[in-house]
Amino acid sequence: MGRAAMAGSRPDHADGAAGGGDAAGRGRDHRGSHSGPELAGRLAVAADPLARVLDHLVTAGFLRRDVDGAYALTDAGQWLRDDHPQGVRASIDLEGAIGHADMCMVELLHSVRSGEPAFPRHFGQGFWEDLAEHPDRAASYNALMGHQLAAEAPSVAAAYDWSTLGEVVDVGGGDGSLLIALLRAHPTLRGTVLDLPSPATTAARALGAAALTDRGGARAANFFEPLPAGAGGYILSRVIHDWDDDDARRILRNCADAARPKGKVFVIEDTEDVESVSTEMDLRMFAYCGGRERSLDRLTDLARETGLALGTVTSARHRSIVEFLPDQTVPQTS
Repeated sequence: MGRAAMAGSRPDHADGAAGGGDAAGRGRDHRGSHSGPELAGRLAVAADPLARVLDHLVTAGFLRRDVDGAYALTDAGQWLRDDHPQGVRASIDLEGAIGHADMCMVELLHSVRSGEPAFPRHFGQGFWEDLAEHPDRAASYNALMGHQLAAEAPSVAAAYDWSTLGEVVDVGGGDGSLLIALLRAHPTLRGTVLDLPSPATTAARALGAAALTDRGGARAANFFEPLPAGAGGYILSRVIHDWDDDDARRILRNCADAARPKGKVFVIEDTEDVESVSTEMDLRMFAYCGGRERSLDRLTDLARETGLALGTVTSARHRSIVEFLPDQTVPQTS
């Protein structure tokens, strides 16, 4: 969720559909049409405001309204279904972690003036603290990250010969989707998901369901503290972009310390070149938690400051697997 890759590709104006997502996306029969009063009764909401939202979704192209006044999804509206493979509805649900966080963008002017993230200004506490206090939002965040990881993990598993590492630690590995893909693709590999207690518990269950507990496990820990040493590889999949440079250095340095003398550190992000950096995601990371998207050059410079030298860069579909080697001349931190 590793932490934090947010919504991927969205249809035009998808954010404008967020308020009507329940009505448009949770209608159980996606092929049928439903009247405004019928939907209002099903969702237990006020009929007139809902009708006005639905009418706007007609204008935006997500719904059509027939001569009897019933609403149905258009082709564009199919993106709002719960079961759409892109998972867009979950990312714009205002009661979910990302839709909720997007509301902080109204404080973007404050962020530009002050250099501070918008989320704490709008909600009174940081993004991660908010998730810790609201289990439902945390569950939606972990589910969204897991959905994205599950889609990307097979490409990451196939792009690099992870078996040469012997053992890996997926630092901030969320629900275990990436580790499961790695273990399935590389039968001799062993690994551990390291994350906060809730996702670590989820990862342990997932590894059990995948019948991989003989080679994989999960451990509750904080990656700002010393990491278990001795693994062949320490993976940071879409973790570093959640953090500002100071915190990113702390995470990278902990990985470097744990990896010495023979291990490697892997950063999996959108870092192939400057052009690959998403400006939308960059603004989101800044507004949510002060993080940022980084080009390969910027990431390499940051890693160098923690005693890591750039190794190979391997493309894995929409991601890059950036390998770093610990500099043996840099002493471990205490």
